[in-house]
Amino acid sequence: MTRYRTTSDMPGGMRALHDRQHGYRPAPPAAAAREKRTSKYNAVPTEVDGIRFDSKAEANYYRKLKLRVQAGEVRYFLRQVPIHLPGGVKYVCDFVEFRADGTHHYVDVKGVITPQFRDKKKLVEALYPITIECVK
Repeated sequence: MTRYRTTSDMPGGMRALHDRQHGYRPAPPAAAAREKRTSKYNAVPTEVDGIRFDSKAEANYYRKLKLRVQAGEVRYFLRQVPIHLPGGVKYVCDFVEFRADGTHHYVDVKGVITPQFRDKKKLVEALYPITIECVK
């Protein structure tokens, strides 16, 4: 004997439990499916050379950096370099440039400088012999 004919006849909590047990996931509402999410600071993700960048500014800096490598000004560069900080915090620098004159530069491309970025930058510069350049 079945107490309920369909799941829609069940109380809400029982229906949710049934759905979880049977792997049912409702389809998103049509309006939500059509909405395009934007980033907090209106950065537009951009792809260059098969690499996804978080913003157009970062992608443009990458293009310029490649030209500087071809010109011989920069020997090579690294992308998305993690720097570990106390408390399990990690700061990720956008680019580390190794220049032809033997120096290296840490560069972060920022459209908006947030208080969180300022704090992490100060901490990195206090703990390591690094100076982070901000490029817009």
